[in-house]
Amino acid sequence: MNASSLPYRPCVGLCLFNKEGKVFVGERLDGSEKGAWQMPQGGIDEGEDVVTAAFRELKEEIGTDKAEIIRIHSEKLKYDIPENVRARLPWGNVYQGQEQTWVALRFTGVESDIKLDAWDHPEFGQYKWVKIQDVPRLIVPFKIETYRQVVSAFADIAWS
Repeated sequence: MNASSLPYRPCVGLCLFNKEGKVFVGERLDGSEKGAWQMPQGGIDEGEDVVTAAFRELKEEIGTDKAEIIRIHSEKLKYDIPENVRARLPWGNVYQGQEQTWVALRFTGVESDIKLDAWDHPEFGQYKWVKIQDVPRLIVPFKIETYRQVVSAFADIAWS
């Protein structure tokens, strides 16, 4: 199948900052290589707006929606998903990649609010808080450029 003829999946990406100004990254459980970290993200369901999708995805992926929106990035960021990865996805033959609206949020809860196994199909096996500028080196190669753009868009929110 020629993926370039497929549309992009509308998604939301979540840059969740803690009180120290570090961002949440989780290690994926879905058969990705070990050490495949990313920020929470997911599809925008039909009829959802970005804000609704952002809080739903937070709840699904990290077990809490205790956060407040700081900023929504004005540009949508796209990346293509490699064929071998798309083949593992339930929607892989429908989209060539993802078009994400990124949302910066401030975590308002406490660590015990984060429950990676809150849903039947957990996304992450573990998580950590890292400096935003360190995120691109943790990400799978096909997402690095997108994450560099996220860092650029939200770096002013972080502090050392």
